[in-house]
Amino acid sequence: MDFIATLQDLEAHYGTPGEASLVKVARHLTPTYRKWIMASRFCVLTTVGPDGTDGSPRGDDGPVVVELDAQTLALPDWRGNERIDSLRNIVRDPRVSLMFMVPGSNNVVRVNGEARLTADAPLRARFEKSGKLPRTVIVIHIHEVYSQCARAIMRAGLWTSGDESAGLPTVGDMLNEMTSGAFDGETYDKTWPDRAKASLW
Repeated sequence: MDFIATLQDLEAHYGTPGEASLVKVARHLTPTYRKWIMASRFCVLTTVGPDGTDGSPRGDDGPVVVELDAQTLALPDWRGNERIDSLRNIVRDPRVSLMFMVPGSNNVVRVNGEARLTADAPLRARFEKSGKLPRTVIVIHIHEVYSQCARAIMRAGLWTSGDESAGLPTVGDMLNEMTSGAFDGETYDKTWPDRAKASLW
């Protein structure tokens, strides 16, 4: 098969972007972008590093980020699996993207920028939940913020197609497969809900 290898060929294949896709880009939080992002409890954080890229889901029970100023967001790093792939990337390469989603909305809002990692005690304290603090906070300097085309979520029926999870392999199944049966995936699945409930923050 033939691959497109130059920007000239790529742009010739796709044509000219529409006006809306060009005028929507802001360099800081505007009132409408601020309102949208502050309604989002979930985003995907994308980072890049010398070993490759990483996409990490981030969620909270309120706004997933806090605005420090019109060009700066703070994202707490709550308890996870301790792989810290995204954090390793940020330390080595600050480029990040965040895709904010709100259940029921076909729109997505993207932020592109640069991130730094801090364990600053006063900033961590802003995210306190029942005496627990995030280990670190990701501070994102906004370069661009804009809305994404809604077609992808519309095509997928993401919010309208109902629960399609029946019959899917569990994480325990995946761990069992990856270890050729050496890992006790069944016990992992049975104990996971209580472990997760006790360690969300």
